[in-house]
Amino acid sequence: MYIDFHTHGKLAKKLPFSTVYTDWLFGEARRAGLDALCLTEHFNTLQFDELYGYLMSVCDRQGDTLVTGDGLRIFAGMETDIAEGGHVLSIGKPEDILELNRRLEPYKEKGRFLPFAKLRDLFDEYPVIVGAGHPFREGGHIPELPAEQLRRFDFLDLNGKDIAQDEEGTRRKTGALAGELGIPMVGGSDTHQAVQYGCIRTGFEKEVRTVYDLYEEMKAGRYEISVSDYAAFQVRTAGLLKKALKEIHAIGGNYVSVLVDEPCAV
Repeated sequence: MYIDFHTHGKLAKKLPFSTVYTDWLFGEARRAGLDALCLTEHFNTLQFDELYGYLMSVCDRQGDTLVTGDGLRIFAGMETDIAEGGHVLSIGKPEDILELNRRLEPYKEKGRFLPFAKLRDLFDEYPVIVGAGHPFREGGHIPELPAEQLRRFDFLDLNGKDIAQDEEGTRRKTGALAGELGIPMVGGSDTHQAVQYGCIRTGFEKEVRTVYDLYEEMKAGRYEISVSDYAAFQVRTAGLLKKALKEIHAIGGNYVSVLVDEPCAV
């Protein structure tokens, strides 16, 4: 089972949710060779609840996962900013992720983000697994957290964007921290659009349908991370595409219609 642990279902946080764009994204994920992904949408993205409401209405439920018509297995998740600087990934059942997002409503603006300790206390009330997103990216301070807080992470994100910038350094630093903490390190593309799918992926020996089973396989180390030979090109191209699509939207155009065969309203 090839899975991407860090993905998004919208082009950008402040753009309206588009069912057509999200459907297109997930279709492209399958064409890129993925069997599953963790939808770690930004916790303060516009229409977070509508995105998950849509998926829960059109996907089949299998265990904790949502399965698209194309057979892509989606583990629900969220990416949350913390006061110290940095992003925290959480993966759980769709209902739990939605409830957590609602409980985080008072803390979604910069200056009001929860510190990691309090965020983790909240997450501990739910059966979710919690990871450090791109822990060594510039501007973040997760590695500087107190040791007792660092040990509360369940996994680390070996991030495709950072791999594209510096594969050797990113692997070395993220791997060293994972080893020090004794937790898994898994691969996530961090994509908001399709070109970046497959720049990094994690291959498991067997298919899983629950968060518990996924975490058991992670802890057992029954997986391999693979990086595309073209990862740097994919990430650069993805950035250019995202910038162009956002500009189309800014001048009043329909960026979604650029990507699909038929004009669409949303």
